[in-house]
Amino acid sequence: MPAQRKGPPPLHVHAPDRLDMDRLIGDPATRILLCCGSGGVGKTTTAAALGLRAAEQGRSVVVLTIDPARRLAQSMGLTELDNIPRRVEGIGEESGGELFAMMLDMKRTFDELVETHAEPERVEQILANPFYQSLSSSLAGTQEYMAMEKLGQLSEQARREGRWDLIVVDTPPSRNALDFLDAPHRLGSFLDGRFVRVLSAPARGAGRGLGRFVGAGLGIVGNIMHKIVGAQLLLEVSMFVQALDSIFGGFRERAERTYAMLQRPGTHFLVVAAPERDALREAAYFVDRLQQDSMPLAGLVLNRVVEPRVGSLGLEQAVAGAERLHVDGASHADLAAAGALRLHAERARTSARQERLSERFTSSHPSVAVARVPALADDVHDLEGLREISGYLAHGMPSAVDPG
Repeated sequence: MPAQRKGPPPLHVHAPDRLDMDRLIGDPATRILLCCGSGGVGKTTTAAALGLRAAEQGRSVVVLTIDPARRLAQSMGLTELDNIPRRVEGIGEESGGELFAMMLDMKRTFDELVETHAEPERVEQILANPFYQSLSSSLAGTQEYMAMEKLGQLSEQARREGRWDLIVVDTPPSRNALDFLDAPHRLGSFLDGRFVRVLSAPARGAGRGLGRFVGAGLGIVGNIMHKIVGAQLLLEVSMFVQALDSIFGGFRERAERTYAMLQRPGTHFLVVAAPERDALREAAYFVDRLQQDSMPLAGLVLNRVVEPRVGSLGLEQAVAGAERLHVDGASHADLAAAGALRLHAERARTSARQERLSERFTSSHPSVAVARVPALADDVHDLEGLREISGYLAHGMPSAVDPG
């Protein structure tokens, strides 16, 4: 008799610890909270909801968002957000807390770096340089690096002025969640690297004639660059690199200082995901990377979780019921009931699929505490919506229901 084929082994079902969010944000030792994950999983809403809850519990909070859709401003009743923290009026008055919000302006943050660290006589030259204007707004990794820079600035301002005792960061909506941790090293390596130093050579030799210097100093590579990009553009690039040379070393130094700050006690990472395959894969990569780099992981926020409704039929009963009702000559009431049963069946399928994916994650990362937020009927667009989300983050979803 041929051997009987075996199905896949059953998943090891692990009930993860519930993430105690109120304890996390209420602890005075918690100074920085970073919401990380791939794009489109609800990092901005999570960051805003946590900032609101912490402020209403008496903390002085600033939320830094990178969301270009400006949903945070609308949710908090602000007309706009920019590179300056703006107070959200009426929040935390009873508890003695306060809430500020801001949105990263990548170009303005880069300009501030130049104004702070470049030699005064070179600032205008750098800011007006066409190559700088392009690099400061479009170089890959610049947004992630500037988010780290702004976090460092806020932390220093909080220490110096005693303003905020909690900084909540909504990290950039990168396709890959690891970009946030890798960007400072990548950008610092680029700006400190040999290629940029080679680009600065034409400006150093401009007085002797660009073409002559390129031919003599850069050899074949220089001649190729000269032919491809043209003498004027190459000279502009070189002059920019020369002008910015005084702050190049600072990029790496500040990146290393901010990176060390992320590892210190008082900083916590929240990995945010949706119960979908790609988002949970990114979350698993990020959790592993945080552990590898000795970064303090608080837990996982699982957004948009679909649960079967209380007292509802199971999947098989719903499908069978819909088939019985949806027949030729059925009444409008029967057709409507069949449609409702089909919607329930689809909800049950989605819930079961999400649960399988979530169990795979928790079985691989049993020590990671989890906070679950249900899928809501409408997008969050005001403070009450943020309070509803913060309630789920703090207390969890409704009790488990009987699916059938």
